[in-house]
Amino acid sequence: MIKFEQVSKKYGKDIAVKEADLSLEKGRIIGLLGPNGSGKSTTLKLIAGLVRPDKGVVSVDGEKANRQIANKVAYLTELDLFYDTLTAGEMIDFYASQFKDFQKEKAEELLLFMKLDRTKKIKALSKGNRGRLKLVLALSRDAEYILLDEPFSGLDPMVRDSIVKGLLTFLDFGKQTLIIATHEIDEIESLLDEVILIKNGNLISHENVEDVRESEGLSIKEWMIENLQE
Repeated sequence: MIKFEQVSKKYGKDIAVKEADLSLEKGRIIGLLGPNGSGKSTTLKLIAGLVRPDKGVVSVDGEKANRQIANKVAYLTELDLFYDTLTAGEMIDFYASQFKDFQKEKAEELLLFMKLDRTKKIKALSKGNRGRLKLVLALSRDAEYILLDEPFSGLDPMVRDSIVKGLLTFLDFGKQTLIIATHEIDEIESLLDEVILIKNGNLISHENVEDVRESEGLSIKEWMIENLQE
């Protein structure tokens, strides 16, 4: 379980997360939704132990989230962080050296699925293919929690659907929890079990997807737009 207990985080005078209380159960696919700059990235970084809260506690399975939590949390950043002189295959080898749960066989399968050339240098990849490689690296870990920050940024809309199907193929939802932070939900709405809506650092709603559809008669996109306008 992931828990936020009265968690706040500021950058200077800007509030990224404000007095957040949150509990997330294992084995779910969770959408962290909201406009750009709403606090989605900071929320994921708090879970991954990459930033510390100014107030409150973030815990993962009872452990305080810090840099050591990376042994059970795989994090795909929205930033493009690569060693450009390496090939895609060499980047896989590097990740395998850093994470004990990295599965090289799965990584090779994902390279084929993503139609990536393992011998091509990263600096020669298009923005879309660099985005695909980031997904390969994140999804190849056998971590209990997979955090994806704007995973479809820069990807051609025509290939997003196949990549969403890849999420279902290459993750083990019997033991893995997937949290996707995005402001574009058309492609992932059908995947989601739960949605969290964040606006200006405030976690304004946390709902079961089926409850939203059945009780409010709205799609998740309609629900998001309606709540953000309030």
